[in-house]
Amino acid sequence: MSGRVKLKDGREALAYRALTWDHPRGFNALDAASKGLQNDLVLQWDKQPLEGFEEHSIADLCSRYDLIVLDHPHLGEAVQQGCLKPMDDVIDARTLAKISNQAVGASYCSYSYAARQWALPIDAATQVMASRPDLMDGAVPDTWEDVVSLAHKYPVALSLQGPHAILTLFSIAVSMGANPGALQYLFPPKLGEAAMEILDAVYRRTLPASHRLNPIDILESMATSDDLAFCPLVYGYVNYATTSDPVRNSIVFTNAPRMTGSSIRGSILGGAGIGLSKQCAVSPELVSHLLWLTSDETQKTFIPAHDGQPSARAAWRDPVVNSLWGDFYAGTRETIEQAYVRPRYAGYIAFQKLAAQIVRQGLESDTSFAATVQALEQAFEHSIEAQKRK
Repeated sequence: MSGRVKLKDGREALAYRALTWDHPRGFNALDAASKGLQNDLVLQWDKQPLEGFEEHSIADLCSRYDLIVLDHPHLGEAVQQGCLKPMDDVIDARTLAKISNQAVGASYCSYSYAARQWALPIDAATQVMASRPDLMDGAVPDTWEDVVSLAHKYPVALSLQGPHAILTLFSIAVSMGANPGALQYLFPPKLGEAAMEILDAVYRRTLPASHRLNPIDILESMATSDDLAFCPLVYGYVNYATTSDPVRNSIVFTNAPRMTGSSIRGSILGGAGIGLSKQCAVSPELVSHLLWLTSDETQKTFIPAHDGQPSARAAWRDPVVNSLWGDFYAGTRETIEQAYVRPRYAGYIAFQKLAAQIVRQGLESDTSFAATVQALEQAFEHSIEAQKRK
């Protein structure tokens, strides 16, 4: 945890421990920035697996680290357990408003909860289409009807591991006009079944080996082999869009599918925010560094130059940034501007894990779509009721 360390020249400096997730997109820029700090601030970045970022107890991480890179659905748990320090306690309202206005989509407001701001967005991501056009004749899919049709023709993957089975179903439902978890239910009558029907139609044409892959694994497979032509919904990683590596295949990222006749790009917001544990002894130097990380200039230059995926809208719109990264940002900006923010109540992460299991079981068995959706609704209701009793 935070403290003071003695430098080689005999002076003392503030030292902080920080945690992010184990991928160049999540680690490299933060680590490089910490190595460029002046002698009055020392920041040590550690890494955890993607699965830890998605599901590990935020309270446990906050007991061991000063700074945590977190996913916004953990906020309910974090606030309930009192393990995060509100950002509005250490950064003034005017500065926070500026960061909010600069952020792409809901990247900033997804970390607003219970009338406080709990993290600053440093990375923006959502589910988008990933494809290998060199393996396909003609245009990549644009609608879910296109996806089902082309799944008959080309090898397709679905992101179903970890929480991604339920997030994929949520995204299809959002494209149909649903707001999963915003009310006391997940789906309007029959809509959940219609979304399951689409998911099942694609699932039955996927390569079985892809069912065990997380988003990074899917993209890695697409980049290193010709086994997969497209994945209709996967969290975008700009690192796979570059054309600079002659050994790896470049992946083209485009907007998430919509329903025919609709403009809604169904997608569930991901990305990452940086929060402060309750025990963190915040210094002006640390605050200054956080504000530098979230500034438009850093987001347009330093972050992309070190494998990061910026959260500032200015970076997503920047022609230079886009030219360096295969138009990843221009090709998916419509989706991230519309991306849906998941529920963030305490207990949601546990529900999300159970719901993903229910969806996978429904796809793997002869369970009816109605029965799968009913099981999801019951799990959600029980999750909400359990929190009310606490």
